[in-house]
Amino acid sequence: MPNSLTEVQVLSGKRITLGVTGSIAAYKAVALASSLVQAGAIVDVAMTESATRFVQPLSFQAITHRPVFVDLWAAGMETDIAHVTLGRESALIVLAPATANMLAKLAHGMADDPVSITVLAARCPVIVAPAMDAGMFTHPATAANVELLRKRGVIVVDPEEGHLASGLTGLGRLADPDRIVDCIRATLGAHGDLAGRHVLVTAGGTQEALDPVRYITNHSSGKMGYALAEAARDRGAHVTLVTTPTALRTPGGVSVIAVRTASDMLAAITATYAKLDALIMTAAVADFRVESEAAHKIKRGETSMDLRLVPNPDLLAATAALDSRTRPVRVGFAAETQDLLAHAVDKLQRKSLDLIVANDVSGDVFGSDSNEVTLLWSDGREAALPRMPKTVVAERVLDAVSELLRRR
Repeated sequence: MPNSLTEVQVLSGKRITLGVTGSIAAYKAVALASSLVQAGAIVDVAMTESATRFVQPLSFQAITHRPVFVDLWAAGMETDIAHVTLGRESALIVLAPATANMLAKLAHGMADDPVSITVLAARCPVIVAPAMDAGMFTHPATAANVELLRKRGVIVVDPEEGHLASGLTGLGRLADPDRIVDCIRATLGAHGDLAGRHVLVTAGGTQEALDPVRYITNHSSGKMGYALAEAARDRGAHVTLVTTPTALRTPGGVSVIAVRTASDMLAAITATYAKLDALIMTAAVADFRVESEAAHKIKRGETSMDLRLVPNPDLLAATAALDSRTRPVRVGFAAETQDLLAHAVDKLQRKSLDLIVANDVSGDVFGSDSNEVTLLWSDGREAALPRMPKTVVAERVLDAVSELLRRR
């Protein structure tokens, strides 16, 4: 979920209508509404009568601070025709959960409740997240309705396999709210300033094996890289995330390549490099690896153990030498503990970068949700940013990338 203290740029100020139908999973829609509000969205909720049997409208009203549309015959929100107002003013409508009955209504143009009538009146993107018991989603009738909705441009967030309310296990669980939020963000940002661009982001700390059990690594959490990948997706880019193992949730709408070592990462970048518009190297890449990895677990000995280390490939330098139809915008990160700007400028020049993000990691940066950085351009420009959430740092970096792409 988005950080509760941080607005998400693509959601900030956007009016979103959340349609809730009569599924046991309706309670999860409360968490979804909360996440959207915390991310800065203006959330209106429409509910079917059966949905109110699972969750009270007051639960949504307390979170959104807005009236809940539950009665076709009652006075609406800003006007007396609530569904017309929502359909006209919403940037996006998301139905979560969407029952098999609601999918059938939408597929056949029926409109006899606050949710279906609002969707029928809308001209904005519509997302549906189905939830139902085992066998219902794969039933030929439901499958045909879903396929018809897809052909009409409705975006479907497929349900997940898992334990269901009936006690059965199968395909039908409402998608995790994080997946739904990812889909909302990607949909709203589809025509952003990076639309049509291919951006590759590296993230995490590489792992260089000593033996089958142990490895050398660093303190990088991957948070900065993942924030950049999500923000680039939110601005319409096709994003490839080359990531080492982390504890972070894989963002939806992003192509992920899992790697461990510096050599693995270089191979992944090289395979994609010719298609890239921008390369953002956020990963903390080990400068050295063990000369020879032990075939079996190294046992404790009575004496100390000496490890011979050899240099890893310099990924930024190696990619600078690659042949490419068009040279991508190249962005590096300089994590330093002393002489920050001097080291960053040297790295910027030596590795033919367009932009470098310099950050002092002598404090509590690794694993933190915030960072204080300085942006340095190859043309000599410089911008020092105050400490801010890494999600916001990502937006500022991508502002710079977008500008560099426009100038080409």
